[in-house]
Amino acid sequence: MADSITIFHGSNVVVEKPQIIVSGFYKDFGFGFYCTNIERQAKKWAQTKKGDSFVSVYNYLPTDKLKVLSFPVMTNEWLDFVVACRRGIKHEYDIVEGPMADDQIWDYVEDFIEGNITREAFWVLAKFKYPTHQIVFCTQKSLDSIVFEKSYSL
Repeated sequence: MADSITIFHGSNVVVEKPQIIVSGFYKDFGFGFYCTNIERQAKKWAQTKKGDSFVSVYNYLPTDKLKVLSFPVMTNEWLDFVVACRRGIKHEYDIVEGPMADDQIWDYVEDFIEGNITREAFWVLAKFKYPTHQIVFCTQKSLDSIVFEKSYSL
């Protein structure tokens, strides 16, 4: 059995009972509940919201009962998946995990989508100065694999 992993969610509210909220804004890995295993990153997410800033902390217990797609690093497959999700194309995964396309990287993704830069140029521009991570819980079933532990205010 896998060990539990501590993950974080940054927001303007404490999220004791995560939900999958479908809205008009498409994110890197589609609709779902987004977390990270990098606490500093969750703090940054929280501070981008209006109002208060909170980090909610969860224990995640990986299970082989869920359909999981993992991108350990940015690859052409990661890029194509992010482009598809950002275009609103749905996928069949319970959980998707991997690097995130932050605002700067997203600008490069858009340039690639629009044909303004080549795939090769994207990879030259897309070098991160720091690691990023996101894990998105895309189905109600996947939310059962995380347990709220605590939260704190920034």
